Order: sequence, then structure tokens, then C-alpha cells
Amino acid sequence: MPPIKLAIADDHKIFREGLKALLGDYPQVRVQLEAASGRQLLDSLPQQPVDVVLMDISMPGLDGLQATRQVLAQHPGTRVLALSMYDEDKYLVDMMKAGARGYLLKSAEPDEIMVAIGDVHHKGFYFNESLSTTLVKQLLGQSPVAPPPEADLNERETAVLQLLCQEYSNAEIADRLFLSVRTVEGYRTRLFEKIGARNIVGLVIYAVKKGLIRV
Repeated sequence: MPPIKLAIADDHKIFREGLKALLGDYPQVRVQLEAASGRQLLDSLPQQPVDVVLMDISMPGLDGLQATRQVLAQHPGTRVLALSMYDEDKYLVDMMKAGARGYLLKSAEPDEIMVAIGDVHHKGFYFNESLSTTLVKQLLGQSPVAPPPEADLNERETAVLQLLCQEYSNAEIADRLFLSVRTVEGYRTRLFEKIGARNIVGLVIYAVKKGLIRV
């Protein structure tokens, strides 16, 4: 399996160099691109496409929130993992609403960073203690995302949704429901379209509001 191609977007060169050194011990990833700002990242991605962007929030000019939105609009196959010094819920919520697939603190251990990168790339999202039950409830209270009346899910779509919200990968869902991975991917795509969600948090919000999962 080829290594996951990474971009590190952070305005602190020392942090970028340190993170590169840490990730150098893991052959399953390769740092392909470094950027000191959101603008530099966007300018470089067409020539150096990556699988996952490790995105800082606070950067000069185009910050992490703005850069995340633009990366996803211009490179929809790229996934963003927020890597920030801020542990306040507000920053986590803002980044997830912008389309990030996970959120880590810069103080995270290298093994946790690797797990997060792998989950974001292979599963499509990464949950940890930061995205807690309390935060999901906060999102439910703050988010304007409400399932449209026509977003009526059939039994199989509901089963796939429930497993996605429990952090199962496409392959694991396929095994549990006796489906092919390609079929699960199709269900996943339709769920995002039907529900109108941009990321897994939107799916969780929908599932909670519909009483399909409990928090």
C-alpha cells in the first residue's frame, strides 16, 4: 500500500520541522508539502496533491478555517485534519463545520497523530475525546443542520448510518452487513447527499435528532 501523502500547513517552521521528524519514523506516511499559510497551501496543492492536510487554525492571511473551506471546494478528494494548540470547543466546532474530518491538539502523541491520519484517510473521519458527548449536544443546539422531511432513509441506509456514527470503517461495515465495500461506499455517498451533511458530525447530528443513536 502506498504511503499516505501529507501536507503540513502551519506558520511555525520549528513546529513543521519537528512534526516532519516525528512522522519520519512512520513509513506509512510521507510529508509531501509544507506551507506557512493557507494561501501558500492553496497555491501549492495543484502541483503537489496530497491525501490529508494537517491544518493549523491560526495562520497569517488565509487562516485554517478559510483554507479548509477552499481546499475542500477546490480539491474535494483531499481531507483535512485540524492540528491546533487551541482546546476550546469553539475552535473544534468551527473547524468541523468548515469540513475538517478530525481535530487534534499539537500536544498529541505521535502515535495518536498517526491513528488520526490513518482514520481520516481510510475511514473518512477521526473521533477522540475532544469530540465528546457534550460537544455533540452543543452542536445539536448550535447547528442549523436539520434533516429535511424528504431525507427519509430505508432500513439498509439506516443501518449503515448507525455504524458510521460508531466509527466503523467501510470495510468493517461491509463485513457486518454482508455487503461489498463498493456498495457501502455508495450508501455512504447517498447518506451525505440525502442528509445534506458535509462531514461525519452532520451525520451524527441527523442520527441523534432522528433517535437513531443515543448520546
